[in-house]
Amino acid sequence: MNLPDLNEAKKRNNEKVEFLYVDPVKSDKFSNRTYYIKTYGCQMNVHDSEEISGILENLGFTKTEEMEDADLVILNTCAIRENAHDKLFGFLGICKHIKAERKDRPLTVCLCGCMAQEPVVIEKIKNTYKCVDLIFGTHNIHELPNYLLNLSGNMDIEVKSNEGNVFEVGEVYKRDSNISAWVNIMYGCNKFCTYCIVPYTRGKERSRKSSDILREVNCLKEKGYKEVTLLGQNVNAYGTDNDEEISFAELLESVAKTGIERIRFVTSHPWNFTDEMINVIAKYDNIMPYIHLPLQSGSNSILKLMGRRYTKEEYKELYDKLKSTIPNVAITTDIIVGFPNETDSDFKDTMDMVDYCKYDGAYTFIYSPRVGTPAAKMKDSVPMEVKEERLQELNKLVNKYSLMNNKKLLNKKVKVLLSGISEKDSNKLYGYTDTMKLVNVECDKSLIGTIQEVTIIDAKSFSLDGVIK
Repeated sequence: MNLPDLNEAKKRNNEKVEFLYVDPVKSDKFSNRTYYIKTYGCQMNVHDSEEISGILENLGFTKTEEMEDADLVILNTCAIRENAHDKLFGFLGICKHIKAERKDRPLTVCLCGCMAQEPVVIEKIKNTYKCVDLIFGTHNIHELPNYLLNLSGNMDIEVKSNEGNVFEVGEVYKRDSNISAWVNIMYGCNKFCTYCIVPYTRGKERSRKSSDILREVNCLKEKGYKEVTLLGQNVNAYGTDNDEEISFAELLESVAKTGIERIRFVTSHPWNFTDEMINVIAKYDNIMPYIHLPLQSGSNSILKLMGRRYTKEEYKELYDKLKSTIPNVAITTDIIVGFPNETDSDFKDTMDMVDYCKYDGAYTFIYSPRVGTPAAKMKDSVPMEVKEERLQELNKLVNKYSLMNNKKLLNKKVKVLLSGISEKDSNKLYGYTDTMKLVNVECDKSLIGTIQEVTIIDAKSFSLDGVIK
């Protein structure tokens, strides 16, 4: 049994990262079993679930979309906000009930992801949710076959709190799409923003070898994929942990030269965004002119308390450079309201920054304290009602600019990668523009997976409607 330890998880040293190439485990041990996987959180978790699905299917499992039909339930968790905890514990309650009621065949319940790395979560599960059979963390997904083949019958906890290495398990992923693919380029984070648990749950920054990344991209291109999204907690820091590696700008250029039709990346920290990166994005047509650039707050005093390592003036300078250098660039952001002791003046600074940047969109949240982070120890004088009012006011402004930017596309032709059938209207397909705007298009389903010129006929805050003429 290995339990998570935040004190170990926050350690950073200069030890070289090991690159470990692991052969996928194949077995027919579970050939008559089904699995259900539920994913919470960021794109990294989504991609981790693709790896977990591949591992399970190599062991003989078959995927089911109905939890009630599953022999194995995997909950891949997120630790960013408190509501993610609440959702998980609610779902574990359902699992507990199903497991108790089911007499004909056993249900195995596994928990993984970032919440598995939190000691406070593990203690609650040990005391309250004894229905869980296996808990494993973010550093040892590749060991899942061994864990499943050797379940003890009690609650097995295998969570490692080391800084992390890079494990290459081949093309084991069971990808959710055959059009667009996630490609990890690095893992972990060294920024230690005072509110964020990710450096503890994901380990130190460690870059994959560029040769392995490019091999994966070329393989995806050969399979017919139209788009890749390069993934990392902070992709801009790619290569900074390894003197033998290229920079992120050089990696972007190398990926662009593969000729794959669309390239995206998430997420960028303003601190590491270089002029070289900006120039490479502007240079290549297949690098999409869309950048997610988290602001978090427009107040210098709050940014300092957050440990963000830039000022609002420096953020504005970067924003202006992106807008002036990259044609047609769209910029979205993350904003936290209600950070401990945020004043009316601090909040006004954030609203002023949104007025300045006029973002194409924003993910907005009320600050949620995470046990073990410095911000969680700060005394807070701001009532929740005030925080909720601020969030509503912020969302109103964000939606105003999102609609304004979308309306600029009315009656214009834009290229849209059509990805699938619209959830709201089965007669339409949905897809995304180069600037990551969602478009619903009434057209033949045979066009799924193609890039089409679409004329925009209606604009809303969160989506566009278009036709192919």
